[in-house]
Amino acid sequence: MDDRSATLDRLFGAFNRHDAEGVMACFAADAVFFTAAGPAAAGRRIAGLDAIRSAFVAVWTEMPDVRWSVHRSRVFADGGMTEWLFTGTRPDGTRVEVEGLDLFTFDGDRVASKSAFRKDRPALPASDAAAA
Repeated sequence: MDDRSATLDRLFGAFNRHDAEGVMACFAADAVFFTAAGPAAAGRRIAGLDAIRSAFVAVWTEMPDVRWSVHRSRVFADGGMTEWLFTGTRPDGTRVEVEGLDLFTFDGDRVASKSAFRKDRPALPASDAAAA
């Protein structure tokens, strides 16, 4: 389980550096990512390394200051979870600041699936973000 904990540490470090290669090194070759929102009850299903990479690059491009501040991570026998605060500024200047978590399954010490859940909170005008 220590290897899996280290994978989650590396993954979120790479997210925050906007390091696509570092992120992808944490995923299994046949990984699946379920976004927090999308057309299905489970969000949007993104399968395969190229598609997962594109999804994260799109977030970094849209919100160049995006960050996941990890509160804590846990690994258990059949998976893991990480609680975080997601912050970023949209192109229109509104701020996103929401808590959430990811549930993980693993293939060895690599992420086989990542399912994101986050609070539903409207974006904040830039002037209100500091007061929140």
